[in-house]
Amino acid sequence: MKLSSWFRQRPDNGPTREARAVLNSATHVTTSELIGLQQPARKLKLARTLPATASTTGSHRSRFRGRGMDYSESRIYQAGDDIRGMDWRVTARAGKPHVKVYEEERERPVVLLLDYSPSLFFGSRKALKSVISARLATLLGWTAARNGDRVGALLFNGDHSELPPRRGQRGVLTLIRELVKYSDPLRGLAAEPRPGQFDEALKRLRRTVRPGSLIFIVSDFYDLSDDTGYQLQRLRQHNDVVAVQLLDPLEQAAPPPGLYPVTDGRQTGWLDTRSEKTRAQYEQFFRHHHQQVNELMRQHQIPLLKISTGDDVVKVLQSWFGGKRRKPAQQKKTAEAA
Repeated sequence: MKLSSWFRQRPDNGPTREARAVLNSATHVTTSELIGLQQPARKLKLARTLPATASTTGSHRSRFRGRGMDYSESRIYQAGDDIRGMDWRVTARAGKPHVKVYEEERERPVVLLLDYSPSLFFGSRKALKSVISARLATLLGWTAARNGDRVGALLFNGDHSELPPRRGQRGVLTLIRELVKYSDPLRGLAAEPRPGQFDEALKRLRRTVRPGSLIFIVSDFYDLSDDTGYQLQRLRQHNDVVAVQLLDPLEQAAPPPGLYPVTDGRQTGWLDTRSEKTRAQYEQFFRHHHQQVNELMRQHQIPLLKISTGDDVVKVLQSWFGGKRRKPAQQKKTAEAA
């Protein structure tokens, strides 16, 4: 849907006062703030089973593989062995069926794919989506490090930064350094994103990530294409993937009737919601986008978690990964009692 019916560009007279970001805790993050998230991260645990309910898409359950598996040896096939583990090369050489034996790795890579396109530098509530993303990524990083997992990331916004998975505090501090840089609104709004850069990031990650990794894709998903589904499918073949969609209330419902000045840091314009027709078109545009994201993740059985700029990131993560979840039997028993 074209935006021209409810968005009008204003003549470009150079940098405007609206384009100069006001630096505060709602618009940018600091190194000290992100380091301080180490304490609340102690209450989190990246569970191996993540039910897709309420804030997620679909009704399937995503079973995290946990830590990766390293090949140990091949041995003669025994009754009950999984035929998917057959070692066909050794079988052909020895003339007898052999299967591969694996040993659990001591650590599992946790990799964050972080989108810092200009659309992330928007927010009408507590913070910009870029700030929410940085806090979320840091909490996940501290949690993974405490679990003994290595932490890596790929951040992109016109350019990109690859952080190979590293163990412990060192890996998280490296991540924090890049988060502070990429979430800076003055830098982010000045970037020149290219169409298709989200798919490029998925391809790059697929070539570099180690099989068995736990991958979090954090974005608002405004750069989807016909190729995105294929890239997600390939990435998910050998990894656990979780998508986190960053939202703002204004991307779910139109603001009250009025004429609102807006800017992307380069161009300025007016958001016109004075007529009922334009408000309906506005809401239809975003409703279509959210449905597209939901369907894409459902097709590829990727849990889709949603977080708003009005949410407390720590509390949301605690609800996702914090305490023990009741077993289905317990839930059914409670429902019957009610």
